[in-house]
Amino acid sequence: MDIRKIRLDEGGKVHTSEARDEYEKDYARLVQSPAFRRLQGKSQVFGAGTGDYYRTRLTHSLEVSQIARESARRLHRSYPMLQKPEHPGLMMEPEVVECAALAHDLGHPPFGHKGEEVLHRLLSKRHGMPYEGNAQNFRILMFLEKRAGSDSGLDLTAAVLLAINKYPHCLNEPGVTKGVYEMEWEGGIRRLRELWDMPKGRATLEAQLMDLCDDIAYSTHDIEDGIRAGKILMSPGFFEDDRLAELIVQEIEHDPSGPNRAWDGIDRERMTGMVKRVLAEYYEQWTTVFRETGREPSRTRREMKARWVGLFASRVGILDDGQGWKRVTFVKDGEEDMDLLRTMEILKKLAWVTLIKDFRVQRLQKRSEIMLTRLWESFADRETGKLLLPPDWVQSYERQKGSWPWERLAADYIAGMTDAYAEKVYTELYASRSGSIYERD
Repeated sequence: MDIRKIRLDEGGKVHTSEARDEYEKDYARLVQSPAFRRLQGKSQVFGAGTGDYYRTRLTHSLEVSQIARESARRLHRSYPMLQKPEHPGLMMEPEVVECAALAHDLGHPPFGHKGEEVLHRLLSKRHGMPYEGNAQNFRILMFLEKRAGSDSGLDLTAAVLLAINKYPHCLNEPGVTKGVYEMEWEGGIRRLRELWDMPKGRATLEAQLMDLCDDIAYSTHDIEDGIRAGKILMSPGFFEDDRLAELIVQEIEHDPSGPNRAWDGIDRERMTGMVKRVLAEYYEQWTTVFRETGREPSRTRREMKARWVGLFASRVGILDDGQGWKRVTFVKDGEEDMDLLRTMEILKKLAWVTLIKDFRVQRLQKRSEIMLTRLWESFADRETGKLLLPPDWVQSYERQKGSWPWERLAADYIAGMTDAYAEKVYTELYASRSGSIYERD
């Protein structure tokens, strides 16, 4: 038995082609799922539908999967340990990493990170339950998505599920803010990790690679969108502004995800100096590429993105983590490239402070907060909500109400909406005009 290819619902009566590899089946199940299609209508940075240039969660996921797949292929050629693995969690199959990358953002609600923040606040303060995007991935993959003959969601292979599990913790554990909801943890993820004999708190190499490639995409593609939108001004006055450097330093120091080990032992003065150096070098590179591309801004943007993605991807490697496991990280001369890790973090924060913190974006986020809060108020009461939610959702609750409460179902329903659909339902409930009752959801 190949424990990487087992499925939690092996006994499910599903019609499937035996001619395909198990990972090919996973890929098909993902890209043909409604949850994956809905990513086209969910915000990455700019609101979905803002323009036909900017990235959505769908295009972001596709780009992450391409970077991850190619990086996995290179690592498999470069590291002999991957060709004769001693542990199922220390393997690197490109097809697995590609599937994980495609699925890594399925749990994001409408309106980007603001949507996640609002749903978590509403659930945790009023009902003592968390909402977390990574955990919602598994709720979708292991329960909410439906396949004929299976009650286990898409019923993906163990390798793909654990490659998506970049935070290998149960959210019920003390101090854990990112991980897996208890139902999905106890209902499968913990069992798979025990079967694989995974070290506590350690992710598979494939999950680590997917996570790093997500950061690579974030730190390059979001900046490209920001330049195109005019939020990141390619001028010396913008990049040399001390206020910009200070904002980036503040974001690094107060990262809600917790302290980044790349900055261990780096005091504030040194951190500020590093931020200013990276900004100066980025602008200097822009001016050089701008000349090389005939002073065409669009070509310069694409070339800058390509060069940075190429640089980051070429440095991805594997090292011992000093605790009996392996770490996927940037490697230079056989050691972890901390300078490149910090550079990537600075570019991520540049995108954050110039795009997310822009006052116009903040206005849109405030609007989305109001909409999601009022949608929640409409659905959170069980008796009222049963009248407002589609019948199949209510039937699902009746079948599963011994496993999870109504409030979790209401959050699931809202989280699955695209930006446009959330606005549509909000309009139906609260605006003076609501369209026709014959419109299909």
